[in-house]
Amino acid sequence: MRLDDIDPTDHAQDLGSGGGGGGGGFGLLGLLPLLLGRGMGCGSIAIIGLIAIAYFAMSGGGGGMLGSTGGGSTGQSPTAGQSGRQVCQGDLRLESCRVMKLADDTWATIFKESNAQYRPATIKFYQGNVQSGCGAASSAVGPFYCPADDGVYLDTSFFQELEQRFGAKGDFARDYVIAHEMGHHIQNLLGTSDKVSRLQARASQAEGNALSVRLELQADCYAGVWAARNKDRIEPGDIEEGMTAANAIGDDTLQRQMQGTVVPESFTHGTSAQRMAWLKKGLETGDPGQCDTFSGGI
Repeated sequence: MRLDDIDPTDHAQDLGSGGGGGGGGFGLLGLLPLLLGRGMGCGSIAIIGLIAIAYFAMSGGGGGMLGSTGGGSTGQSPTAGQSGRQVCQGDLRLESCRVMKLADDTWATIFKESNAQYRPATIKFYQGNVQSGCGAASSAVGPFYCPADDGVYLDTSFFQELEQRFGAKGDFARDYVIAHEMGHHIQNLLGTSDKVSRLQARASQAEGNALSVRLELQADCYAGVWAARNKDRIEPGDIEEGMTAANAIGDDTLQRQMQGTVVPESFTHGTSAQRMAWLKKGLETGDPGQCDTFSGGI
C-alpha cells in the first residue's frame, strides 16, 4: 500500500518495556477470550497469561515475541514515555504511524458524512510487556485495542511472527492488522462495544463468545472499508496479502495449529472463511453501513 506521502500520526507514544503479563482489550488473534469494558480482574489476567504461555510453548515460540526488542526499528529506540512523531522511527514504526494517520483521516471523513464527531486513537508502541488502561498485557497476545485509553497497542515484533509463523507476508498484511484494531476504535466511539459488553454480562459463555465473534468480524469489515476508501493507494498483491493474513488468524486455523482439533463454541474471533468474507465485504463496498454483523447469519 502506498503510504510514502502520508505524514506519521501525532498521536503516538513509546511506552518502552514494562512489567506485567497477560492481555487485555480487543486483540487481533483468536487465541484468547475477549475482555470487554474498561477494566479486568486479576483472575482474568492470570488466565490469559497461562493461555499465552501455553500457546507459545506448543508453537515453539518461547523466545519469540516475549523476548523481542521490537523488531523492525533501526538504531536506538526512543526513550520510554516519548510521544508524537519522534517515536515513529524505524521502518515498521513509521509505516504503522502512517497507517494510523490515514485511518484517522479516513474515519474522520466518514463520521463527518453522518454529522458525527470523530476522536483520534493513539498508537502505543511497547516491547515485551506493558501496563495498558485495560490491564497488564504482553506481546504474546498480539496487537490489541484498549477502549479505556483509545489506545492501539503494538509490539512491532508481532509483524515478524505474522510473516514467519503465520505465513502472512507483505505491507498490506501489516496494515490490515492496524486497520482491524482501528475498527475496534470505531466500535468504541459508536457505543457498539459497550452494548456487546452489557449483553455478554447476561449471556452464557457460548453466547458471549458468539457475540465476540460478531464484534471481531465487524472490525475486519471496517478494516476493509478503510482500505476501500483509499483504493487509489492499493498496489498489486495488497488484497491477497490481506486475505492471507485474515485466513491465518481464524479461530479454526489457530486451534488446529495449537491443539489439532476445532471447538466452534470457543471461537471468539471467527473462522478463517468468515474473517476473509467480512474483510472482503468492506473492501468491495467501502460502506460501514454494510458491516452489520449483528443481524442475521455471518
